[in-house]
Formats: sequence, structure tokens, C-alpha cells
Amino acid sequence: MYDSILLVSFGGPEKPEDVMPFLENVTRGRGIPPERLLEVAEHYYHFGGKSPINDQCRELIAALRPELGANGIDLPIYWGNRNWHPYLADTLRQMRDDGRQHALALVTSAYSSYSGCRQYRENIAAAQAEVGDGAPQVDKIRVFYNHPGFIEAMADRVRAALKQFPESAPGAVHLVATAHSIPCSMADTSDYVKQLSENLRLLSEATGFVGAELVYQSRSGPPTQPWLEPDILDHIRHLHAQGVKNLLVAPIGFISDHLEVMFDLDTEALELCQELGMNMVRVPTAGTHPAFLRMLRQLIAERISSSEPKLAIGQFPPNHDVCPVNCCPAPQRPGRPPASASPSVSQRP
Repeated sequence: MYDSILLVSFGGPEKPEDVMPFLENVTRGRGIPPERLLEVAEHYYHFGGKSPINDQCRELIAALRPELGANGIDLPIYWGNRNWHPYLADTLRQMRDDGRQHALALVTSAYSSYSGCRQYRENIAAAQAEVGDGAPQVDKIRVFYNHPGFIEAMADRVRAALKQFPESAPGAVHLVATAHSIPCSMADTSDYVKQLSENLRLLSEATGFVGAELVYQSRSGPPTQPWLEPDILDHIRHLHAQGVKNLLVAPIGFISDHLEVMFDLDTEALELCQELGMNMVRVPTAGTHPAFLRMLRQLIAERISSSEPKLAIGQFPPNHDVCPVNCCPAPQRPGRPPASASPSVSQRP
């Protein structure tokens, strides 16, 4: 029986002096040159040296508590990050001291990939090992790319954003969906692209858009390493050449408006559209939309009780609760042990 909920997120700096230590945490062991870290740091300094992601986690927790309570789920919610305070190990230590023994983890990622699923499980396992005896068992909810609540939340966001285009705007509105690019080697060993494509198909069906396209953003790998394409900026130039005047950008690969959404879309993509004379509106992420909160509550309820339905729509069934041993293996880097040697975390009820 579960006695707590654990929100697991990426983490982000909260003041300028946090930025470089945070980036060093994120990239440790990856051989990223210092000049590249300084370049990325400027993205954070552009917004005052603070990532919005931690505040968004606080807002999500504050909104989820009454949703759970109103539906008979009386469990405390804890929060731990992969890369910044509150660190997962510190949170698990607090949970242990509070007498919590079995938590259900909500991870701020809707899709399967090494970065979006397995790495979070490895992070939890590493935190459990650091805490040692008495660390709570942690089970992870399934990925929810095709949950009706997620689709409903994003469809509602798309409809609201569409109203921002002036009635005098020339031509039809073109919908483009974005997700974080990942190395092709990582994409080839996961269902990331398949799930994103299905999410976009369901979203397009719900909102009446025809011909919506999936593109990528936030690439961070070396030029020699193939990553998923097309990039959002390259695609905007392509659409401009095709005569598109009105662009609606839906970041379906993200669940909150964190820094990569704000910089890559609200800053770079918007500035490019303005230079090209295109009208661009960015769709908000699911955030604390009521349908998204309801979805999280339903995902928790289905793990608490086997009588609760496991909801999914579209071509594919609900995703597995327990990941197979070799699911979403880590991308291989020189000197890195095989993915099978990496720690994992339980997902069992």
C-alpha cells in the first residue's frame, strides 16, 4: 500500500550564482567544453538566472493536493529533483525520517526514452543507494502520452491559443508540434517518436487540424552526432518559403513552460517569425490544467486499486507499469558500462 507521492523533476537554478553549478551537474561526465556551458548559461541569465521549472513544480503540487483530497486520496506529496535542490536523495532521506516506506513517483515526462523514463528510474535508484537502509521503495507511474486527460488539456490549450490570431490575419493557421530533440541512437531504442506522433495525431483529431507536423527543439549534442530533425527554426524558414503566414506552435513534448520552452520558442522562434513577417502564437503546456490534474489523479488511483480503469485512447493500449529490463537503454559513450549494468528502480505496485 502506498503511503506517499513523490514528484520527480529535472530541477533548475533559482538564482544567477546557481546557474554554472547546475549546468555542471547536468553535464557531469559528458565531456561538454566549458565554452558550451557558458553559452547555455546565457539562456538562464536572459531570464534573470532563474529557471521557472521549480516554481512550476510547486504550483503543480499545490494544485494536485486538492484534486487528490476531493477524490479520497489522502497521501502527502514530496518533491525531489535530478539536478538541483531539492535533490532526490535529500527528499528520500526526509521521507525515510517521516516514516514513509512506499511511494508512487510522478515523473515530469509523458514519453518513453532514456532521458524521459529510464534515467529518472536510475536517479531514484542512486538516491536510494545514497540514503541506504530505510530508504523508501519507489514505484513509477506509466508514461501518459495517450491518456485522454493529457489530450484534453492540450486540445483546450490549442483552442484557446488559436483565438489569439487576429481575424484579419491572412491565410489559414498552420499547426506545428515540438518536442525535445534527442540523439537518433536514443530514439532508435525507444518509442519516443512513435508516441509523439500518436499524441500529435490525437491532438490534431481533437482540434480539427489537418497536416500538423512534428518538429524538434533544444538540440545540445555535438554536430557530428545525429539528432532528431527537423529543427523548429529550420522548419519555420521552410514554412515561410512555402507561404505560411500564421504559425501555431504546440510544445507537446513538455508538460510545463520551463526555460527551453521560453527561450527556444518564446524567444528564438518568435524572433525569427517576426523577422520573416509571420504571425506566431505559442500554445501553453498542460501545466495545472484541470484535465491534466485529473489525469494525474487517475494515474495514481489506477496503481492504488486494481478496480480503477487504465485509460488510453488511440491506436495503442495503456503503457506498461513495469518497464522491461532492457527498455530505453542508455546511449553508449566511450568508457560507459552497458546499459544493463545501470541501476534501475522498482515500478511494481
